[in-house]
Amino acid sequence: MATTILNPMSRTAASAGQTVEVIELVRGREKELLRWLTPLVRRQSVTLDMHTVLRIDAAGIAALVSLYSSAQQSGHRFSVANLPPRVAEVLRLVGLERILLTQRAAWKSPSGQRLEQTAA
Repeated sequence: MATTILNPMSRTAASAGQTVEVIELVRGREKELLRWLTPLVRRQSVTLDMHTVLRIDAAGIAALVSLYSSAQQSGHRFSVANLPPRVAEVLRLVGLERILLTQRAAWKSPSGQRLEQTAA
C-alpha cells in the first residue's frame, strides 16, 4: 500500500502537467480538489501537503471528510500535513485533527516557531 504525498500547488503527479494554486479550500473550490483526489484515494493512501492552504471553510472541511471516507472505504488512508496555523486551528476546533493529521504533523506558528503534534 503506497502512500503518495501531494501538494495542491503541484498537481503534476495527478494530471498531465497541469499546476493549480490552492490557497483557499472554500465553497466553490472544494469540487476541484474532490475531482482531483477522489480517484487517487480510492487507489492508494494519500497525504495532502496543505502548506499553501491559507483558509478553509465548512465546504473545505466537508471535502477533506469525503476524501477520508472514500479512502477508508477503499482500504486506504487519507491524511493532511504541513498545516498553516489557522487551518490547523479550524480542524482542531471541529475535532478532525486526530483523524486527518499525519502521525507527526508539523506547522509554523504565527511567530515562526515550528509546532508539532502527534495524532492520537
